Amino acid sequence: MNTHTTTSSLPSPAGAPLLQPAAVPGLPLAQVDTPALLLDLAVFEANLDRMQAAADAAGIHLRPHAKAHKCPAVALAQVARGAVGICCQKASEALPFIAAGITDIHVSNQLSSARKARLLAQAALAARISVCVDDASQVIALADATAAAGSRIGVFVEIDIGQGRCGVADADAVLRLVEVIGRHPQLDFRGLQAYHGGMQHLRAWDARRAEARRAADRTGAVVATLAQAGVRCATVTGGGSGSVEFDLHTGVYTELQPGSYAFMDRDYAENEGGHGLRFSHAAFLATAVMSTAAGAHVVVDAGLKSLAVDSGLPAVWPPGSGLVYRAANDEHGIVVATDGAPLPALGSVLQLVPGHCDPTLNLHDELVAFRGDTVEAVWPISARGLSR
Repeated sequence: MNTHTTTSSLPSPAGAPLLQPAAVPGLPLAQVDTPALLLDLAVFEANLDRMQAAADAAGIHLRPHAKAHKCPAVALAQVARGAVGICCQKASEALPFIAAGITDIHVSNQLSSARKARLLAQAALAARISVCVDDASQVIALADATAAAGSRIGVFVEIDIGQGRCGVADADAVLRLVEVIGRHPQLDFRGLQAYHGGMQHLRAWDARRAEARRAADRTGAVVATLAQAGVRCATVTGGGSGSVEFDLHTGVYTELQPGSYAFMDRDYAENEGGHGLRFSHAAFLATAVMSTAAGAHVVVDAGLKSLAVDSGLPAVWPPGSGLVYRAANDEHGIVVATDGAPLPALGSVLQLVPGHCDPTLNLHDELVAFRGDTVEAVWPISARGLSR
């Protein structure tokens, strides 16, 4: 016998579902249930405006990366400001964005199977889709899938410019793939993807600038060799939040893919700033003190199931409180006080800056967007978990 009972079937005095939403528009921020992922709209909008203005001034297209948030409302806000579209990292991740009205999506990754190629070919009936390749078999899978679906897909050849992950090694390898792409009229060679993720978190500003220059030089050399062979790269796409201030001015990229700039996490904030673009923290995790019994520390209700810690533990916000998030367990976090600061009382709500925003957002169903002290909207993180 099935003994599972849902919250909707449990008795409730008011006749409503027993589990109420963590937040609704109009709710005071202090009354949002915890743990909850928060977005400061004023800071978020300023971040978007700053990045779009910088891209416009440089004459470069902005294609923000949606893997950072997986939230269609965020992507729509970026497109409304002038972004040409978005990036997704996986084929399935693109689907909620298409459903929300985003019509230009680049899957900045290779597909691992013919099944995924068929999925993307079907999606291309509803949106302008492009994807990366670094092997002829990937091109063939895309050709077969688009021929069956009656759709067209744009193809970018990815080159390795220092990441040592995906991408072909040189211009000769690109030319071989361009030749294969050219055999299939339903595939459009769009250009190159040149992304170096490793440089994004080099702490020293001079080190990031130097590595960005080397990456751009490698990319430019491939573009020049292709041009000599009669192959034009209409688009060269790449870059990230840690390198964008340099990528804007290389003369190589025509399109940039930053993602984390919209929110900023603790890890990116530790990058040394120069005289270029800087962004502010907009995303926070609200967490409540659930135990003070230990005396020497307090326990909060946000742990590993609410926060990604691959890039380190979160920081308590605002800085200067003397509070440090010291350890994360499944559903508990340990917060200690330093420099003589008082520990927060039972029931107190703290705001944390996640160490890494991308996987943290992927742990949540919704983003509670607030302005001032009031919840303005609750945005579904619709692509959460779509990693196929």
